Amino acid sequence: MRISRRKFFKISAVTGAVSIIGKSKSTSVARNFSGRPDRLGVLTDSTRCVGCRTCEAACNEINKLPKPKIPFEDQSVFEKERRADSTYYTYVNRYPHPDKKGKWIYRKVQCNHCDEPACASACLVAALKKKPEGPVVWNEKICIGCRYCMTACPFYVPAFEYSNPYSPDIVKCTMCYDTRVSKGGIPACVEACPMEAMTFGKRSELIKVARKRIMEHTDKYVDHIYGENEAGGTCWLYISGVPFEELGFPTDVGTKPYPELTKGFLTMVPAVLVIWPALLGGFYMFTKHREQLIEEEEKTPEKKEDRK
Repeated sequence: MRISRRKFFKISAVTGAVSIIGKSKSTSVARNFSGRPDRLGVLTDSTRCVGCRTCEAACNEINKLPKPKIPFEDQSVFEKERRADSTYYTYVNRYPHPDKKGKWIYRKVQCNHCDEPACASACLVAALKKKPEGPVVWNEKICIGCRYCMTACPFYVPAFEYSNPYSPDIVKCTMCYDTRVSKGGIPACVEACPMEAMTFGKRSELIKVARKRIMEHTDKYVDHIYGENEAGGTCWLYISGVPFEELGFPTDVGTKPYPELTKGFLTMVPAVLVIWPALLGGFYMFTKHREQLIEEEEKTPEKKEDRK
């Protein structure tokens, strides 16, 4: 599988920021993950998913996220394909079965926790890091909101709190690292799934499980484990009964880690492409905040009179 030219230049422009700014901590992304054979991951079997959204409810609860506008029991949420949003870490989309008219297939979407994450490589302040256990986590205390991680991600995962002008967060799945995995537990979505569509464990063992299922049921699965090699490999793996493009998976991400693809291109990116967007973003947030204050004053007669 080859990465598209457009995606190459997209990620090159973003990760170039790291070398231009200086020796950022974000360059500490591991280059060889063969030394971490015990890293953890999740295997999702899309043939078992029934779209019950129990995983969404479990994620919502464990992460104390806002209650959704459409209840978890409401199937109308599948009427249109959803994308990453700041109000949830994971979501389920529905797709028509290509071979069975009237039948549906479901796909659970969340951060894929790349072995060598492009988001961590692009982050100017190392707010995103790959843990030895497998998950890619985000540190809100040092994030500057530049959103380069959003541009860098080949799977379009990180979301941004545009509705919060004061302290917006980057939102994405952490594989329940702080609340569960680091304490010996399993991700909430995996535990909650009534269909056992997800399996949590060592990535190396999950690949064996996936291959065994594919080999034993050749008529049920396509012969491919999504995430085994995509973008250099991910810790969230998938097997499917239909081609992955039928489920909205990006299939043009290539098989090399994105940081490796761009290391020869880094010095070609002008510093202005890195510095000015961050500054302009800050100016925008300041202006937006000022406009909101003025609007509030205009709505209050007493304050409006004082201003005169």
